[in-house]
Amino acid sequence: MDRSLMNPGLRHTRSTCCYCGTGCGVIIHSAGNRIVGVEGDPEHPANFGKLCTKGNTLHLAAVQTGRATVPMLRESRDAPRKPATWDHALATAAERFAAIILEHGPDAVGFYISGQLLTEDYYVFNKLARALVGTNNIDSNSRLCMSSAVAAYKATLGSDAVPCSYEDIDLADLILIAGANPAFAHPIVYRRIEAARAANPAMKLIVADPRRTDTAADADLHLAITPGSDVLLYSAMLHVLLWEGMIDDNFIAEHTTGFADLRKQLAELTPGTVAPVCGVKADDIVTAARWFGQAKAPLSFWCQGLNQSTHGTANGAALIHLHLATGTIGKPGMGPFSLTGQPNAMGGREAGAMANLLPGHRNLLDAADRAELAALWGIPALPERPGKTAVEMFDAVRDGSIKAIWIACTNPAQSLPDLARVREALQTAEFVVVQDAWADTETAAFADLLLPAATWGEKDGTVTNSERRISRVRAAVPPPGEARADWRIARDFALALSARLTEPRHPGESRDPGKAPEASIPASTGMTAETLFPFTTPAEVYAEHVATTLGRDLDIGGLSHAALDRLGPQQWPFPAGAKTGEARLFIDHRFAFDDGKARFIPVATGLTAESPDARHPFRLVTGRLRDQWHGMSRTGRVPRLYAHEPEPAVRLHPADMARRGWREGTLMNLRSRRGEIVLPLAASDDVRPGQAFVAMHWGRRTLAHDGVNALTLPAFDPVSKQPELKHAAVRIEPADLPWRLAILRSPGGGLGADEQVQRWRAALEPLLAGLETGAYAALTLDGRDRPFVALRVATREPLDDERIERIAVALALSESASLNYRDSARHITKRAIVENGRLTGILLAGEDAGIGWLRAALRDGIAIDELRRWIFAPRATPPTATATPRRVVCNCFDVSAAAIEAEVRQGKALPEIQEKLKCGTSCGSCLTEVRRLIAASGATPYSATARAASSPTSG
Repeated sequence: MDRSLMNPGLRHTRSTCCYCGTGCGVIIHSAGNRIVGVEGDPEHPANFGKLCTKGNTLHLAAVQTGRATVPMLRESRDAPRKPATWDHALATAAERFAAIILEHGPDAVGFYISGQLLTEDYYVFNKLARALVGTNNIDSNSRLCMSSAVAAYKATLGSDAVPCSYEDIDLADLILIAGANPAFAHPIVYRRIEAARAANPAMKLIVADPRRTDTAADADLHLAITPGSDVLLYSAMLHVLLWEGMIDDNFIAEHTTGFADLRKQLAELTPGTVAPVCGVKADDIVTAARWFGQAKAPLSFWCQGLNQSTHGTANGAALIHLHLATGTIGKPGMGPFSLTGQPNAMGGREAGAMANLLPGHRNLLDAADRAELAALWGIPALPERPGKTAVEMFDAVRDGSIKAIWIACTNPAQSLPDLARVREALQTAEFVVVQDAWADTETAAFADLLLPAATWGEKDGTVTNSERRISRVRAAVPPPGEARADWRIARDFALALSARLTEPRHPGESRDPGKAPEASIPASTGMTAETLFPFTTPAEVYAEHVATTLGRDLDIGGLSHAALDRLGPQQWPFPAGAKTGEARLFIDHRFAFDDGKARFIPVATGLTAESPDARHPFRLVTGRLRDQWHGMSRTGRVPRLYAHEPEPAVRLHPADMARRGWREGTLMNLRSRRGEIVLPLAASDDVRPGQAFVAMHWGRRTLAHDGVNALTLPAFDPVSKQPELKHAAVRIEPADLPWRLAILRSPGGGLGADEQVQRWRAALEPLLAGLETGAYAALTLDGRDRPFVALRVATREPLDDERIERIAVALALSESASLNYRDSARHITKRAIVENGRLTGILLAGEDAGIGWLRAALRDGIAIDELRRWIFAPRATPPTATATPRRVVCNCFDVSAAAIEAEVRQGKALPEIQEKLKCGTSCGSCLTEVRRLIAASGATPYSATARAASSPTSG
């Protein structure tokens, strides 16, 4: 533990991380109403005390600037939002929703919620939509990440039930990672994979991914497949297993159906046939198949690379087929393991808070399931009509069939595909409610009513991680201002809405189009909103959620908040009387279909929904950065999390750049059939020629445009309805933006520095929306002990002097307080602030050649005496070696690539480098990159023994 956190005046609260689905336990340290520190919980079985860079900095994201703290309402679309009381805000929302429901029917409203909500939040929203409003128009942003995995599990195994546990990593002898980069997206899971490989040098690692990610770079075999060719690859592997007699005929005969039909399809899918389409060698496909078939315990992981596809369900099924054909499921160390993208996407699936699901893994289309849930809820019936899923929901808002939408804890104006259509939808809607902790997200700008919600560190409830492990989330501090827990907001709205839906109505009943719809709770039942929503604590909500699972595959009848507090995190199922949860499922090889047999299903064999052509020749792929998460509404507030990737970029293979004469740093136009963005160019041999990579995280809070989802297409899998966010065809060419502006501003460190940086950033954000069409702007943060805000702008025409002056004054860079240089004829203005012998601010308008080394000087606090005469010089070369820009590799200890390379040149091996620099000894997220730097130097290949010696030992 950090000694600074051992102060006896601090409170220590056990909770769970709010980022990926790994489900790491954390201990929150707080003083008064402030979270002041966080560390990994050594007793939590998901992480045993380890945290990644994002988890390690959770306390730094607990800032107040940008928080929603009071309900904000606008009485008309053209009016500004003004503070409102909770009573007035909820009454207004209820009146607007009730009026629409009574005139147009319950399906004229929708609820779009989030995998970041707690299970208790999910449950109340689901009951609100289905039991009170009478609509299935409730969907989660988990639709964007996990719905294809759900559909694949249900199609093959009969249930949305991940059959594996993290402990299987330690027991496997082969790991196949498909369409996932856990080194970045699930770092603590990847640390466990590294440790397992170190303990068992014979373990094989296969990675199938179009890019050479950090995960792929570690693989024994990297299959750099063409985007969208996943089904072909796994089907060709199964063809080899079949041809070479490595399938389990007895298992197939006794425990599965459908193999004979699939076998006919496999006949044509030979390695030689599919290799040219997949873009890999046929021999490599054969090798991968043989390794899988020869393994005693093969374990496969997959994530968005398979899920975010127009045939995502088939992708997942093709991978599951490998396990079914070899009988490698239901035993230690083996099975198909989907990695969950969000902290509680699994909990949302359990609570049935998606358009096609019902609580307790019930099927919306099953009349018996609907009737059973209606009986549990004490209502006559549930609505039958399938609800709108994410993309469909916003299309329905756009065409007017959904007139009011409630958005909770998610940011669709940044995360959905084809964002021009999403913005149009939100502008068309009659009434938009946004319930969020943050008031400055891209979606919040469209809210007619903005409701302040509690967030991590302020909430109480449960989440379920990727291995079906349910953990408690506990509040360490109260939420700021008037912010409330999400479940309570949904409950209070339900009570207010019910009072305005006064006419009796059967919720499953169709209505006469000429007759106004009636309310959801018939008076004859004696049911009231107060009895339907009796909850006063999240524990009471959880108890009712538990009741919906009894006797089902996810039975958690033995769990409650009190039991979880006593027993610690537990996996489901955990029925009444159980002593512990089940580590793995289907151990008796009886699957969740009525006949107990798993299914082989026919698989689609297409590639991507959109193919490159002469006008759009590049295959764009999207993905994650190591130290940012989703839309950056939380991680984007932590300056040090920008150190590894300070600004957005489009990455191309050096051969593509050389052939066209393009140079790094050049601003490029990226155009798809839907939109256009501008980004600087970066060279990377991690992508193949003809491909481009852009990270998913950057949006309008950071850029002058929507980010990569301005380019992505809304086509989706017909089964899972998950959109193909991973791929698009684009045209790339240099942008003509000759005029430049660059600004850096730091408070110089100390108490309050982070909040001051947040305020400066907030002051600059309006500039992004006010630039000319086609301009480039990047508004980011950086720094560690000396945090700062950074703005870079490129336009066709110079900004006017008055506008530049407003920006300067907002950052305390006024002419009277600064060192100044001005060349009016060339529209050049330069200013610098020097405080305590250090540069703390710089403005370069009209010419910004020196911004790279000036950034390094400000970040590292270089003495101004070394730089004073060069501050305004139009030179890109640093005037002193100390001002050389550096790329941070290890965020935990602020270790740069240059520092690591210097140690390598001295002949140091990894353990020696770690002993001196500490890189990779805390969270371990940087280890793969450190190894790549060593390998690039020509040093001795990295051995399993050295791998074991270098593994991080602390959280």
